[in-house]
Amino acid sequence: MAAYYGAIKHFHLLTVAITITMFILRFYWLQAGSAMLQRRWVRIVPHLNDTLLFISGILLVNITHFYPFSPQGSWLTEKLFGVIIYIVLGAIVLGRRPRANKVRWVAFLVALVVIFVIIKLATSKVPLLGIV
Repeated sequence: MAAYYGAIKHFHLLTVAITITMFILRFYWLQAGSAMLQRRWVRIVPHLNDTLLFISGILLVNITHFYPFSPQGSWLTEKLFGVIIYIVLGAIVLGRRPRANKVRWVAFLVALVVIFVIIKLATSKVPLLGIV
């Protein structure tokens, strides 16, 4: 499995890029009132991509032995909490429940900051808060 580390890492990065792109694009379409949001592929691709992102993340954890909630994986613990926060914010931004446009915008901007923090944690592998 370790022989595939590079390929899995690059695949993981590709799915991250697709996730971020689709998040921004779907928010734009929502703000523009675009019918694109009703397209079948727009409703399926983000979920399929996020599943592949999750699977590739698990594979990377197994290969690298950086485990959340362990001393050497404390950055990963913070990244995991960041992903959970991002998911909640994404539900606020793109969810079906009616929300004030201001609430969606604030959640969108905070989600972008959270994405930046997640990327910072992943690239530096240095915890911000030292949770563990």
